[in-house]
Amino acid sequence: MQGRQESPDVRIRTLPVQVAAHLTRRIVSGEIADGRAPSELDISQEFGVSRVVARETLKILASLDIVDVAQGRRVVVRPRAEWDYLSPLLIEWLPEEIVNELLQELHQLRVLLEPELAAMAACSITDETLDRLSGEIDRMSELEADPDAYLEVDHEFHMEICRAADNRILDRIMYSARWLGTASRRITNEAPAALRKATNDHTEIYEALVARDPAGARAAMRKHLRNNSALIAEKEQQTRQAARRR
Repeated sequence: MQGRQESPDVRIRTLPVQVAAHLTRRIVSGEIADGRAPSELDISQEFGVSRVVARETLKILASLDIVDVAQGRRVVVRPRAEWDYLSPLLIEWLPEEIVNELLQELHQLRVLLEPELAAMAACSITDETLDRLSGEIDRMSELEADPDAYLEVDHEFHMEICRAADNRILDRIMYSARWLGTASRRITNEAPAALRKATNDHTEIYEALVARDPAGARAAMRKHLRNNSALIAEKEQQTRQAARRR
């Protein structure tokens, strides 16, 4: 009942989390049908766990909006469109083809928001933030052979721009999507020469910010996201082809 992992890191999951992962996969596969989910007693009996563990399992599923739990009522599965797809736990438990679909949807969000965030940042960015962005680009150049380390610097570069736009609501939206963003960057960073191209894209964005050029920053960010889009679409096609072969 171990969660699907996006990295080689060893993760120790509590028993309620492991049971919740197993149940989520059964719901996604259609094994649990008719909108009904196992009750606390069902979980306890099937998995041989205590009622406390079963109760915590349902709390986890409810916190992810996967089920509704109400006193004196059945536990019911919520519509999939309402699940918390920004949760790192849920992303671990979903099959690869669904994660790839979510990455496409995340990219749509980024295309809508990030070019405008870059344009906003160009109007208000400070010299201190520009210094940090310059340092991050230098680090990117040094880490082009280390995708995992590059990923962290890449994420911080984009969050610096988001913070420079000085909009707390947009900042929280971007921050909340960080887990999917990490998964997305892992895909785009895997392609041959992808990191060198990404460093060039980030440099163009930075130069537009230095020039305090909103239109240039918007265009540079849009170009960067367009390059990423092609890589994500290619990965999704590969996943579908592999699924058909199975």
